[in-house]
Amino acid sequence: MNKFPNLPVVHLTPFSEVEEKRPVLLVTSAPAWNAVKANLRGLNIAATIEVTEATVENWDTLITRHSSPAEIIYAVGGGLTADAAKYFAAKLNLPLVVLPTALSVDAFITAASGIRKDGCVYYIETKVPERLILDLKTIAQAPAFIRAAGITDVMSIATGAWDWKFAHEQGKNPPGMAFIPWVYDNAQSILSGVLACAEAAGRGDPEGLKTLYDCLAMEVQLCNQIGHSRPEEGSEHYFAYAVENEMGHGLPHGDLVGPAILLIAKRQGQDPAPLEKALKACNVPLNNIPQDMIARTLKILPEYSRRHNLPFGIAHTL
Repeated sequence: MNKFPNLPVVHLTPFSEVEEKRPVLLVTSAPAWNAVKANLRGLNIAATIEVTEATVENWDTLITRHSSPAEIIYAVGGGLTADAAKYFAAKLNLPLVVLPTALSVDAFITAASGIRKDGCVYYIETKVPERLILDLKTIAQAPAFIRAAGITDVMSIATGAWDWKFAHEQGKNPPGMAFIPWVYDNAQSILSGVLACAEAAGRGDPEGLKTLYDCLAMEVQLCNQIGHSRPEEGSEHYFAYAVENEMGHGLPHGDLVGPAILLIAKRQGQDPAPLEKALKACNVPLNNIPQDMIARTLKILPEYSRRHNLPFGIAHTL
């Protein structure tokens, strides 16, 4: 690893106070834009891209189709929007500002973009946004099931870090992903913080949402420092990738990862009760994956994890 990505500069600012004179390439989704466009009249929008899928082929087509004199990119919406905008900004060598309409994922602040390929999710290096605009009032008004669903990307520490330690004990961590006890301990501290703020974040309280963002930021930067995501990504994400491939795209990230955390925690011998309590407090849906699909995915998960060369975890042994 030759560089350590940093986090974006964060501005706690109402969207209504955002002013941008430079020509803007707006990357968004129709529902997100319709929800907040009345508060973003200060953007000088030169062109708009609506993103609906996470493939490089689709994103390259969108760039070609939407040539414009833009000097800066603004991403307004959720994780898919942010991931696509990071790709566009890296390709076009433009600065990027991200305005999340909900704290639904950690993609707003990472240096990579998730893409779907060959039935799995892969991460490609793109760029970190230069700025992040957090309007906590807007986020509080987001639909309850996505408002604080990004808690799943921190709570996955419970199962992801367990996998990391388990792989170490089995001598099966990949090169460059050796177990580091102090990093593991720091991850557990971040997990404790997010469990403590779950109720307030789920209600949309400003302090709770800010603490949830803080936990997301600390989780991302911890992984930035070591060059991989083993402390927070393990068998729960593998299950989410596999079940999405079986069901087809449609469910939000939190709807997949939230139930997966509970399923995997049980199989790791952990008590899922505090995890379930936090997920419910943040209104993360836990019953949107049919039971027959859960059973099918658990059955195929070991082979799926090996086929996609995912770092060793409990998923490989089920």
